[in-house]
Amino acid sequence: MARKFLYFFAFCVVLFFAGRVVLSFYPEASTRLAFKPGIAFEPQQPPQDSAYSNPAMWIARPGQSGDPAHWNPPGAAPARPLHVAVFFVHPTTYLDRRHWNAPLDDFESRRLAETVARAYASAFAGAEELWIPRYRQVTLGAFLSDSKDAEQAFELAHGDVLAAFDTFIAKVPRDMPIVLAGHSQGAWHLRRLLAERVAGTPLAARIAAVYAIGWAISPQHDLPKMGLPACARPADSGCVVSWLSFGEGGDPAMMFNAAARRGALDGQSLEGDAYLCINPLTGSAGGSAPASANLGALMLNPAFLGGEIKPGLTGAHCRADGALMLDGQPAMGPLVFPGENYHAYDIPLFWVNLRDDFGRRVVAWQTRR
Repeated sequence: MARKFLYFFAFCVVLFFAGRVVLSFYPEASTRLAFKPGIAFEPQQPPQDSAYSNPAMWIARPGQSGDPAHWNPPGAAPARPLHVAVFFVHPTTYLDRRHWNAPLDDFESRRLAETVARAYASAFAGAEELWIPRYRQVTLGAFLSDSKDAEQAFELAHGDVLAAFDTFIAKVPRDMPIVLAGHSQGAWHLRRLLAERVAGTPLAARIAAVYAIGWAISPQHDLPKMGLPACARPADSGCVVSWLSFGEGGDPAMMFNAAARRGALDGQSLEGDAYLCINPLTGSAGGSAPASANLGALMLNPAFLGGEIKPGLTGAHCRADGALMLDGQPAMGPLVFPGENYHAYDIPLFWVNLRDDFGRRVVAWQTRR
């Protein structure tokens, strides 16, 4: 079974290489052609109230042995134990055109979700409680469509995330601070979840930090609805961290277009908007930092199944439009997308800095209480 997964992942890598020439000239059109489903949306039932009481609906949750997120990469210091509950929403791992949403029993997307949890959510493994739900995520091609089918697919996926969050809130101790984290599609869900479940409620006071990484967040049109400010300084808590990574000279058009297609939380246009950029090397809004500030990138093998920590890989600065620009084009692996888009490496590029940032903001929240 493991060998089948590795073959599948290697095949995906080959496909990425084979398509790069076409994608470099027509990135958005080619991606849409390759990944957008050619069928109508299939209506499905919302999750039952008790669905997320089932441990099988979680990649990680307290009491679950052997979850992939509790991994400490070679070269990393042991995770600092923190009295906090983390709710992590994984990014898109379903690439199939046969459905708008991943079936919960789809083998490949489940395994890829576990692999990504190992690489990304492990930065939060010091949490006393770490919860990572499975959900009927939208397929990659849905991000490239503004059709009714895509809209329905997003609503279905979001309903699952809300149901998982409701179970999470019901289970965690009432005096425990909360960190919300997610990447890409996961960050998109978090931004809505904050507006729908947290903003303006007593729960907002328990939020130590939000890490909505890999999705464009508008300070003007999203943050007010999310009910939390940007994390302007390294010791801020109860605030939002976000960034999108690009090589020097990279083009963020595809990522910005995806955000504009889904729309702002206040319903306004995002045309020409500047997005939130919290520099992961400094923990501050905007600014720049040299490679010496990078405490350790997680250098993953091509299958994302292992890796080691490498300090000083790259510096980074926040551009005026909100893109996080790296120094040059760091060699991270084969999943650098057209436009020097390091989307798949948003977290691995700054893995140690993110883990430290997480700990610092939790302690800051606890100190202020």
